[in-house]
Amino acid sequence: MKDQAKIVAALLVGAAAGAALGLLLAPEKGGDLREDIADYINDLVDTAKNKAQSTASDIKEYGSSAIDKAKARFSGTVNDLYDRGEDAVDTAKSKVKDAADRAKDLGEDAVNEAKSRVKGTANDWNNSVQNA
Repeated sequence: MKDQAKIVAALLVGAAAGAALGLLLAPEKGGDLREDIADYINDLVDTAKNKAQSTASDIKEYGSSAIDKAKARFSGTVNDLYDRGEDAVDTAKSKVKDAADRAKDLGEDAVNEAKSRVKGTANDWNNSVQNA
């Protein structure tokens, strides 16, 4: 029984020493690591926003270009063009809104997933340190 207690005590001391060395030799402080992770998440959000704005701008330009081409081809039927233009604008607005909503959802999903991973990793580290 005493031999088992010595083995368990040695394992606990070794685990504590390993955890202490790991913390001492870690390349960054916990606060710095959390800052880096937060910066990375913010960069992901900014990238998603920029892509959504770029897509919305491209779709808007495409809609305007389509309307201009339609006006040039059918200059004799202004009323028909006006109706078609309104439809095209409505369709373009709908597509822009859908694309922006999708981009926003993707950005939020990426942020939530990154947060979840960071939280899970932090919890795993915390549990490892506490169990050590």
